[in-house]
Amino acid sequence: MSTRPPRPKLSFGYGTNGLADLRLDDALALLADLGYDGVGLTLDHMHLDPLAPDLAARTRRLARRLEELGLSVTVETGARYVLDPRRKHGPTLLDADPDDRARRADLLIRAVRVAADLGAHAVHCFSGITPPGTDEDTAWKRLPDALAPVLDAATAAGVPLAIEPEPGHLLATLADFHRLREALDSPAALGLTLDIGHCQCLEPLPPADCVRAAAPWLRHVQIEDMRRGVHEHLPLGEGEIDFPPVLEALAAADYRALTVVELPRHSHVGPHFAEQSLSFLEQSLALSHGTTGRTADPGSTS
Repeated sequence: MSTRPPRPKLSFGYGTNGLADLRLDDALALLADLGYDGVGLTLDHMHLDPLAPDLAARTRRLARRLEELGLSVTVETGARYVLDPRRKHGPTLLDADPDDRARRADLLIRAVRVAADLGAHAVHCFSGITPPGTDEDTAWKRLPDALAPVLDAATAAGVPLAIEPEPGHLLATLADFHRLREALDSPAALGLTLDIGHCQCLEPLPPADCVRAAAPWLRHVQIEDMRRGVHEHLPLGEGEIDFPPVLEALAAADYRALTVVELPRHSHVGPHFAEQSLSFLEQSLALSHGTTGRTADPGSTS
């Protein structure tokens, strides 16, 4: 008598950048109560401020709280205005001013220290957009140079740095990730953040195939729905992604870190979408056991 193989296991989290209207402790308690395995923690002023005094002490308190709640964590660094109140995501690793590039690198090094103290899976980062007046070749020379001290810190701390291909950025695709990896001589500390929505948005391969192609370097996964050619993070079920094959591919790759829902523009209804997203992912994971096609829309609100 044949037996069906066990259902694949993945660990799901929710990003705090989609719960920005909640105090951090309230957000963590909500996610634990809903049944999430972990959290994608964006270092920002409303939660764990990486630039405020006593960061190490605040991080130790957070580590204790995460342990109490049974939540694992990945540290994310996509806060919009944490370094510059007037320039979204600025400064970047590509800026013309070396001091500005160093400010971004310093933030990432701080994030590595936080991640080490929290026992995090990885530190997420991105390249930034190519600044006006900077040609692409120059930008590609700046990026590996700016990342070098961050990778040194990540190596010393034993925490992978997981860079995210981001639409509109210098490093926008999986091919760009490999260009950076080769420019840095393939350091062990450099991994990949794969955003499933971004795969749908602009990669030539379908999202499930992107997972399979990225598997050897995969250190962090972000997930949301999206439409082809439109960089808009949508609640799960409201875009074009076929999720069961994506989750099946992640499970088949033996991916063990967090798969984190990223809905940064939905904080005004964050608790609702945190609940609905987990239900959707669990349903999709069940359907991944040999079933393809769209999963049911879990509903939305505005």
